[in-house]
Amino acid sequence: MKKHSLVFLADGFEEVEAITVIDYLRRAGIDVKICSIQGREMVKGAHNISVKADCLIEDLTASQAYDAVILPGGLPGAYNLRDDGRVIELIQTQIENGRLVAAICAAPVILERAGLTKGRKGTSYPGFGGDLGFDEYSEAICVRDGNIITARGPATAVYFALEIIDYLLGAEAVAEIRDDILLDLVEEEACSN
Repeated sequence: MKKHSLVFLADGFEEVEAITVIDYLRRAGIDVKICSIQGREMVKGAHNISVKADCLIEDLTASQAYDAVILPGGLPGAYNLRDDGRVIELIQTQIENGRLVAAICAAPVILERAGLTKGRKGTSYPGFGGDLGFDEYSEAICVRDGNIITARGPATAVYFALEIIDYLLGAEAVAEIRDDILLDLVEEEACSN
């Protein structure tokens, strides 16, 4: 059965974190909808790269179910998502229904606002940890705690995307993507120098 995911974008999102996840999930055969909370299709990233969304948050219906909701970081993008009650309500419903919510970089502030960090282990961009309310804060690249995945920042976006793919499709799909993007080759070369 095809998996469906939703990536929220707000002005000031971190482009690497959003686009890496969108690209790698689509490579894995996961349906990805890019959703703007800005009331318009074009959303401007933190580094002035604009992305056209597939839908607007106001067009989502309560009957739509997503296997994963993904929250890129970047500032002020993560704060814009955090301060939108519609985003908070949607991710609370995701968790209540046992579905995945994934947040990278500064985006765990959205999880904290939604009351989803208590009793959980997680990570974030350095400097945000003390404000997130995780029971256990980790400095690992990527942390999975049940149906919440968190990751550190732009350079970890590849591993964040792979963890989401693993959650949704399993290790075989991850191995195929790693091979497709030459990640094993890069890791071998990086370690040999």
